Order: sequence, then structure tokens, then C-alpha cells
Amino acid sequence: MQNRILRTPADLNHEDILALYAGFDTPITELDCGQKCAPHNTSGKPFCCDICHAVPAAYQSEWETLKDATGLWHRYRGDECASSPSPEPASLVTESDMPPGMISLACLGPKRCERENRLLSCRQFPFFPYVTSDYRFLGLVYDWEFESKCWVISNLGRVREAYRQEFVKTFDRIFALFQDEFESYAVRSEEMREHFASKHRRIPLLHRDGGFHLISPSSERLRRVDAGYLPKFGAYRVK
Repeated sequence: MQNRILRTPADLNHEDILALYAGFDTPITELDCGQKCAPHNTSGKPFCCDICHAVPAAYQSEWETLKDATGLWHRYRGDECASSPSPEPASLVTESDMPPGMISLACLGPKRCERENRLLSCRQFPFFPYVTSDYRFLGLVYDWEFESKCWVISNLGRVREAYRQEFVKTFDRIFALFQDEFESYAVRSEEMREHFASKHRRIPLLHRDGGFHLISPSSERLRRVDAGYLPKFGAYRVK
């Protein structure tokens, strides 16, 4: 993999995908965080494993690798939440919403999860790489739309250091291969800065070099803080 020149995620082959999976396999926390959030979801499922809340995005090359290796995944049909009394906006995702080279998938559910066959998007949830306005990959930030749902977001101090390191190494590798991926996360990071600026809040960051910081969304100045200083949300405000 080190000697190949790849331009798009579609160029990844079976061995490439398995190598990325092998390098990004550490559980996010010591405990099963799904057991912490599932009681707060009406379906009884962890929010990240509930297609009515989160539709996993996959590289087309991931689907090509997994579709013959496991029955865990299928192409997202768009009707998986038809029976839900109040489906989330995520249930309205279509293929046209996906970036080029990516597709939306659905799995058989958390009770039938095969951890070795999780998608990269499952492994990174609820985080994405934070890219500064001057194009530096600083570390991990979270999807703010899940603040009140995801237990991990309210307990960032419980994230394993090994997970943080694997996340950074994985995305360093992806960004070295695919400029478009880097650009897409730069755009997502800009959206986060705009959102947090509108709320007059600072952005929590798990720095790639360790420690926790708060980012000013306007100046992007960093302030190092103790993990206990970071905010909690929703039902997770109560210990």
C-alpha cells in the first residue's frame, strides 16, 4: 500500500480496505458506550446503530470488499424507517446526497454486529477530522448534531488514547492519498466553526498530539482544558 499512487477512494482494493480496518480497530472507550445511550433512544438501539438517526456512508470500495465477505450490510433502501412514528431526517437520505465515490448502506442491527466488518464511518463515529482554515489537521471533533444523543460526546475524557492515535494515523493516511477527502473535511470544519460561532460557543477538540482543547470558532485560538471542564448534554448532564 505504501508504494501505490491512489487518486480516489475507488482505487482502494480489498487489501487496502482491510489494512485500514486493521489499523483502526480499538474500541472508542473501555466500556460499551452503546449501552449508555441506548436507554435514551425510543428504539432501544444505540443512536449510532439506528438507521433512523444515522445512515452510514461507505466508500464504494468498502462495499465491494464487504458485500461478498459478510451478510451484515446491504444498500440503503430509504424505507427502513417507514414504520417509525416520527422518522429522523437521516431516514430521508438518498444516493444523490452522497459525495462521489460513496454510497449509503444499512446493516442488520447492533445485535448482529460483526466488529471486524464495521465501516470506517462506524469506526470514526461520532468524530470527524478537524481541519483549520489554513489547512492543518489538528485532531478529532464531533458531529454536533448528536450532542444530546451520543454519550461519548458528553464524556470525551473517556476516549481511549489508543483510539485517538489510530484515528489520526488512519486519516493521515487517507489525506495523503485523497486530496478531495481532505477538502471535504475542511468544508465540514468550516461549517462547524460557523455553527459554534452562531451559538457563541467554543469547539471541543481532542488534539492529535494529546490533551483536550477548546477552539475559538472566530480566531481558531486553542485553549487547553481538563477533560472535566468539557460540557455535557441532554440526559448525560446527570452522572
